[in-house]
Amino acid sequence: MSRARNPIPVVVLALDAVVVIGALLAAAALRERLDIFAEPVGISEGLTQAGPLMALTWLVMLRIQGCYQAEIFGAGADEYKRVVSASVLTAALIGVGSFLTKYDLSRGFFVLSYLIGVPALLLARYAARMALRRIRLRGRLRRPVLVAGRPGHVDEIAGVFARDRWLGYDVVGALLPFEVLDLEETAAGIPIVGRVRDAVAAVDSHDAEALFITSSAVRSASEMRELAWDLEGHDIDLIVAPSLTDVAAERVKMRPTGGLPLVYVERPRSREASRWAKRSFDVVASATLILVSLPLMAAVAVWIRMNDRGAVLFRQPRVGRDGLPFDCLKFRTMVIDAHSRIADLQADQQSSALLFKMADDPRITRPGRWLRRYSIDELPQLFNVLRGDMSLVGPRPQVSEEVAEYEGPMSRRLRVRPGMTGLWQVSGRNDLSIADAVRLDLYYVDNWSMLQDLVILIRTVDAVVRGRGAY
Repeated sequence: MSRARNPIPVVVLALDAVVVIGALLAAAALRERLDIFAEPVGISEGLTQAGPLMALTWLVMLRIQGCYQAEIFGAGADEYKRVVSASVLTAALIGVGSFLTKYDLSRGFFVLSYLIGVPALLLARYAARMALRRIRLRGRLRRPVLVAGRPGHVDEIAGVFARDRWLGYDVVGALLPFEVLDLEETAAGIPIVGRVRDAVAAVDSHDAEALFITSSAVRSASEMRELAWDLEGHDIDLIVAPSLTDVAAERVKMRPTGGLPLVYVERPRSREASRWAKRSFDVVASATLILVSLPLMAAVAVWIRMNDRGAVLFRQPRVGRDGLPFDCLKFRTMVIDAHSRIADLQADQQSSALLFKMADDPRITRPGRWLRRYSIDELPQLFNVLRGDMSLVGPRPQVSEEVAEYEGPMSRRLRVRPGMTGLWQVSGRNDLSIADAVRLDLYYVDNWSMLQDLVILIRTVDAVVRGRGAY
């Protein structure tokens, strides 16, 4: 799918046009019903003159700011930043132009246009991104790409694209440096289609739309420059992939210095994830949620008690921040002697203690299955959050047996408070492999931000309602 055949920019342009025109019409209609500005109410005559000009200026500024470049669609915050920047510039141009020409533009219409239009554009872009991801997951609008570098580096890049298929990249071949021994394919099964020096021929023969260059692909800056020259006349994206994975875009800055593009990587943010802002949010939010959910928790407690006359709450020792133990509270969802059966179940499943879960655990009670499906059994953990043992968002809290099996960087999970929810829950919960669960927890610890916490909380609502991976 070359740039000329890529329908995404055209579709998004049409969507933006509909949103902009709709926002201007909505602003005009709403302005007619409001009387908060000291100006004449009727603006229909001004709208017929200013409206088309505002819409055209807005779309032109979106184009100038690069909002229709194919590489910004599908991932990253750059697309949204460009939309906001284009909208601000449009407002500035219209405002200054009206002042200089002494055009009597309704202030109410002007303000409402952008109050309605900017959020509408962002929501439309988000909806288009979600639709694009679904289309890519179904195997359409995907881009064949080549990856250049040593086999290990090629497999790392290909592994990311295979894991996150919504990015839309299909690795069709690998280009190896000259000094690498002859191979037919990499360890991950990526076919070797030539050497880096054969990039032009490989691009043409495989109809590749992008070439990813890893740090091991070329030996010098001059080789990289010559490769770019060779591909100058081809419709292909040349992308340099540094040896960085699981680093949030907010921690990476590109600063060209003397013609040398330097990539600055901020330090991990595990310390920021334990400071007062996050803790203050946890206290206020958990207290509010406790008050709201008290009737539900009372009803659940009665149901559990009536089912088998056992304890309502289950207190399980878990390992918290800095390795300090605490009692994690949950509504009891298993039979009274559940703990004594775990060794036999692990033996039957041939599973270790690390992240041990069963989809059809025979120890779960009848109320427990429903409570687990919708995560209602975890509501008492709000008291853990209020007390400071946990956070609303964080890595999955684990028992001491699981922590004892930590290897290498896995102990970084303990640098922050464990959470009631986290990336592990909104990304599949118990359906995740151990490696993916660990990777998501480490990503959260290293790349924490308050905005990310809010996004995870919003996504948690959807995950709980759908009951994905809950058992």
